[in-house]
Amino acid sequence: MQSEIIYLPTTGASPQNQLTLADHLQKSEIFRDYQRAFQVTTGLPLAIRASGSFKAPMHGCKNANPFCALMARQNKSCSSCLQLQERLESGGQEGATTLECLAGLSDSSVPVRVGERVIAYLQTGQILLHKPSPGRFRKISEELRKLGLEGEIAQLREAYFKTRVMARHQYDSILRLLGIFAQHLSAVSNQLMVQEAAAEAPAVAKARAFIADHQGEEISLASVAQAANMSAFYFCKIFKKSTGLTFTEYLARVRVEIVKQLLLNPHKRVSEAAYEAGFQSLSQFNRVFRRIAGEAPSTYREKLHGSSGAAQGPAGHMTHAA
Repeated sequence: MQSEIIYLPTTGASPQNQLTLADHLQKSEIFRDYQRAFQVTTGLPLAIRASGSFKAPMHGCKNANPFCALMARQNKSCSSCLQLQERLESGGQEGATTLECLAGLSDSSVPVRVGERVIAYLQTGQILLHKPSPGRFRKISEELRKLGLEGEIAQLREAYFKTRVMARHQYDSILRLLGIFAQHLSAVSNQLMVQEAAAEAPAVAKARAFIADHQGEEISLASVAQAANMSAFYFCKIFKKSTGLTFTEYLARVRVEIVKQLLLNPHKRVSEAAYEAGFQSLSQFNRVFRRIAGEAPSTYREKLHGSSGAAQGPAGHMTHAA
């Protein structure tokens, strides 16, 4: 599967400084294991596609449809496929979306969220939800000729009639499975990002070790750069290149993961966990946790234990009484 890069926007960040994430998800063991199991079990291709990326996501995937592979070889027909990707994305912000291409093949996408943003799509399909017929293909071939595929009609016809046909209810069940996996990817994405940052220069390893040892304290950029034996300017450059995260974003994500671990204890107050993880103010903690986890910390705790155990403000945020 072709590697994609995905950007996770952070408040006030330019695209050049935004967080790269698709590579982390695509290379993660959890995605590769699920991809293999999904493709063996269903016989369908599965790809993860960056939000805003309109490359053919299933090109080169196991179980990719030969008809679609032939279409992708020509610029005009490939453009038609990419337009379908754009339509899938524009209509797929809330849940699974299925659309038909000009040949009547169905493609589907399921959004993956990090925080409150859709940052990627799981994509599958390239199947027919109705039996192919000579009459239907005659109509399709007229469109194919308009795209300059006159010389490919015979090959396309053969591939079209070999396309997998699935019952709608069966395909809907497959999409529900993808929806469950997308939710799981969203839940573990921050943890994956912190773990995947491990391949790094020795100086960055020193910085990460320093952060791990002092995360409960107030940590400055200058102190971490000094631990790495670098100037603050050069450290920022090397750290971002190595981990894909700014120092500030990495520290915030480490602390959010620590809070999540601390909250596994049903007797731990949200405010206690926040201060133990190194957050210096509750307002900052609430804001950072919601941005990274996609929900208020009190809501996260309720899901873990069924009750928050902490006083909540009108918006569900942690209050100083928590």
